[in-house]
Amino acid sequence: MSLAIECRQLTKTWPGNPPVEAVRGVNLQVERGTCFGVLGPNGAGKTTTIEICEGLVQATSGDAYVLGKNWATQADEIRQEIGISLQETRLSEKLTVLETLTLFRSFYRSGMNPEDAIAKVSLQEKSNARIKSLSGGQRQRVAVATALVGNPRLLFLDEPTTGLDPQSRRDLWRIITEFREAGGTVLLTTHYMDEAERLCDKVAIFDRGRILAIDTPQKLISDLGAEHVVVFTVSGESAAALQDDFGISLPGVISVRIESEHRCLSVREPHIAIPALLALINERSLRLTSLTTRQATLEDVFVHYAGHRLTDENSGAVR
Repeated sequence: MSLAIECRQLTKTWPGNPPVEAVRGVNLQVERGTCFGVLGPNGAGKTTTIEICEGLVQATSGDAYVLGKNWATQADEIRQEIGISLQETRLSEKLTVLETLTLFRSFYRSGMNPEDAIAKVSLQEKSNARIKSLSGGQRQRVAVATALVGNPRLLFLDEPTTGLDPQSRRDLWRIITEFREAGGTVLLTTHYMDEAERLCDKVAIFDRGRILAIDTPQKLISDLGAEHVVVFTVSGESAAALQDDFGISLPGVISVRIESEHRCLSVREPHIAIPALLALINERSLRLTSLTTRQATLEDVFVHYAGHRLTDENSGAVR
């Protein structure tokens, strides 16, 4: 399958004292007709990598090809074939939705009728409403429509559902799915693991300027070797003395990690691991204060590779 995006040994170093290596030798391939997710905490290098692919930032070294073209020599051709929706898009509040889409449509040699772009995001009833009167979810849908109105082959979406209510999130999920099913390619950044699992054919996990893993969400989760996570807390005189490996010797336990006062066991068979865990807690004269089980997720994959949670502040920042 031909590639929509290909990055070869991409690097970006920002000047400073000392210089900041934001991207450190990234190799990335995004197949056409897929939804590709980019996951990572703030400062992990994912935004810089994507901005290089969008033509907003120039790489320090390496190559980035978009739809088989290079920004250095074919910038205008690339601009005519991509759509970009940033996490926060500032639109003129005095324009109506239709006027906004008509303006953006004028930037392209060919594309959709503005009314059709509005229909794509289900905002027909707001066509003549001014941007300033729209809700946050409606504004985000207008921003996505501005990215769609040029009828792009490749769509960049930077955390498009951040801060949206559940219904607005589902609306945008539908838009992304329909675009992909029509043959378009989507590069999606998100902090929501359920969103990545639902929408993405493949995901790349970024941390500290590098890609730690790339594969389908299902394959990354299955490669953990544990389909379930047991989360528990204990209290008692010796609870503070428990180490990170508490429970690692239990049957079926693959790994153990501590999140605040919680301990998380990655296990294959919870019906075997949980009774053994309860016996160990009783043996150490501790008291179980909470216990839950859940399916393993991409969040667990990220913790496995990066050693910290995706939402930990500055934990993935390049130093």
